[in-house]
Amino acid sequence: MNDDYTGHVEPGGAAAARFVDMDGARVEVRKLSVGPMDNNAYVLRDTASSQALLIDAANDADRLLVELAGLELVGIVTTHGHRDHWQALGPVAAATDAPVYLHPADEDLVPREAERALADGQRIGFGAAEVAVIHTPGHTPGSSCLLLGRCHLFTGDTLFPGGPGRTTTPEDHERIMDGLEEKVFDRLLDDTWVYPGHGDDTTLGAERPHLADWRERGW
Repeated sequence: MNDDYTGHVEPGGAAAARFVDMDGARVEVRKLSVGPMDNNAYVLRDTASSQALLIDAANDADRLLVELAGLELVGIVTTHGHRDHWQALGPVAAATDAPVYLHPADEDLVPREAERALADGQRIGFGAAEVAVIHTPGHTPGSSCLLLGRCHLFTGDTLFPGGPGRTTTPEDHERIMDGLEEKVFDRLLDDTWVYPGHGDDTTLGAERPHLADWRERGW
């Protein structure tokens, strides 16, 4: 990995990029902030093949298409169904012919039908690389995270610096906390880098000491 990547990007500003080396693959992770809600969109590029995966076509379709120029986009993953995460989905999918991935529990929230259903444990390949799907309901019923390699986690609105994403009922708060503890913090190491759906990045090590406080403070 290149050491100058911090995970901070300015709304409408230049993308930040790093390279991640894994067994059999090298992936460029490119992060940019789009739209009025400072949504993060991520372009994952397998450097050997230039096949790519887009995580959250959130807004600014023209800008996303510039970032994708020259790449073979093999999929667009929508981490969850809230409107601010799919504003550019239709135009980008139409321009690239890339299939759209979404968890079925959120299909009623997104007007553009997904060609592929996300499922817990599923793997989505691009070139020699792949991401693993981790279903973490709570923020929405279909909210899902994506794990690249051993320690690069794209969390949508499930986890941010400072805690889990917003929930609207005590039951949903329990769901998001259960998913984070059982599927994320119990399985992944402290050096796991967290790429959220808005704002700056963090690590599991920075957030782990606060798990009990998050659960106690409730929704």
